[in-house]
Amino acid sequence: MMTYSRIYLLIVAAIVAMSMAFTSCIEDGFTTSSSDVLTFSQDTVAFDTVITLQGTATKQMVVYNRSPKQINISSIKVAGLSDKGHFHLNVDGIRGDEFQNVEIRGNDSIYIFIEAYLDEMKQDAPTLLEDRLEFVTNGVSQSILLSAWGQDVIRISGDTIARNTRFTAAKPYLIYDTMYVAPNATLTLDAGTTLLFHDKAALRCAGRMRANGTAEDPITFRGDRLDHVVGSINFDIMSGQWGGVIFTPPTTGNVLKHVIMRGSSIGMHCSNLYGDTTQCALKLINCVLTNSASTCLATAACYVEAIGTEFSDAAEEVAYFAGGKVKATNCTFTNNYLFKLPSLPIVNVFNVEFSDGSIGKIKAYFDNCILHGLSSEINEGDLSNFDVFMRYCLFKSSGSDDAHFINCTWEGDPKFLTVRDEYIFDYRLGNESDAIGKGNPALCPEEARYDRYGNDRLASGSIDVGAYVWVFIPDEEE
Repeated sequence: MMTYSRIYLLIVAAIVAMSMAFTSCIEDGFTTSSSDVLTFSQDTVAFDTVITLQGTATKQMVVYNRSPKQINISSIKVAGLSDKGHFHLNVDGIRGDEFQNVEIRGNDSIYIFIEAYLDEMKQDAPTLLEDRLEFVTNGVSQSILLSAWGQDVIRISGDTIARNTRFTAAKPYLIYDTMYVAPNATLTLDAGTTLLFHDKAALRCAGRMRANGTAEDPITFRGDRLDHVVGSINFDIMSGQWGGVIFTPPTTGNVLKHVIMRGSSIGMHCSNLYGDTTQCALKLINCVLTNSASTCLATAACYVEAIGTEFSDAAEEVAYFAGGKVKATNCTFTNNYLFKLPSLPIVNVFNVEFSDGSIGKIKAYFDNCILHGLSSEINEGDLSNFDVFMRYCLFKSSGSDDAHFINCTWEGDPKFLTVRDEYIFDYRLGNESDAIGKGNPALCPEEARYDRYGNDRLASGSIDVGAYVWVFIPDEEE
């Protein structure tokens, strides 16, 4: 029979044994071997195009200690190879530009966060800035490449354009607040011009805009976030980054060719309080209005034309026409909005009531167009009270022709190259598209002959429906 003292000794021995076993699993000593160095999650930290004189988003990397012993990093710093800017660090939660004696436990890691700030480059084209993030561990030097493309911009903050003005493609224009084009002033945008809009910034035009983009050098309206949301996915997919473009009375004669507008909050608006449809207020030729947090295009009581234009992906409808006159030829109206399932029709058409109680009836022609997406194509109801006519159009829904729907393709599938789940939004036609050859060439004006990519709609003798000419895609590329 065990005595109390013997039991006590056995317990003490067990505790000592457990303690020795436990401490043998955790190595608190530091390695000083030159063969014990760091490994990194990447060998380069690269920023996309960075607007100079403006902070960047934060990149991150992971530094690993693969040794079972602790490791001491004698020094972490940016080499400072350039005088055109600097990379700033946050090491394991502490901000600074240089760090000494940073410890990492055995088989553990730390995070390093990196930001860039670039001085003005004094030139139009993007300029590459490179530096190195240097580590010294156990006498061994290691480094990571840091790189960023710096882009100078022309900054516009709450400016009013009161006289005829031309923007060129030399540098992007970064717009803060709202830029206003006054009545009797014309803003001309050369091919290749880029307008970057800061958060909630907008362009309001009561005068006139002439955007002269081309297939080779389109004009771009977008937010000023040029980096990536995550991984390889850039901010092109994000709506609501900036305000929008608003054409207000007495504006008229606005012509936009090859303009790509994406990521806005309200899209593009055009209105005429007096219901004047004798002059075209807005003409869109081979444009793309996409990815809006509300509507891509909304018009009220004005005359608007759209030729070869894509209206795609909006939280509400992609196009809203209230009264006035509408002519849409070889356009694609589609909604595969990423951030919620759209509940409104792809296109909404209404008459409009003026302040004096009178009704402005809409008169709309949709010729050789595609209406196809996740929601219904057009608002429900009897069109007998609307002068709305859809000729040679393709619809996802089942239906039949009547006085308002003429020679249409029902239950059609355009076979878009879009893959929503993979964030690919490409509304060109696939090889088996029901839109191929289903249009009427007689409804295609000369302005609509070539699509946004320069393809000839009439080259084959027939004409495809929608904004894009079908081009054969080899099987392995689909």
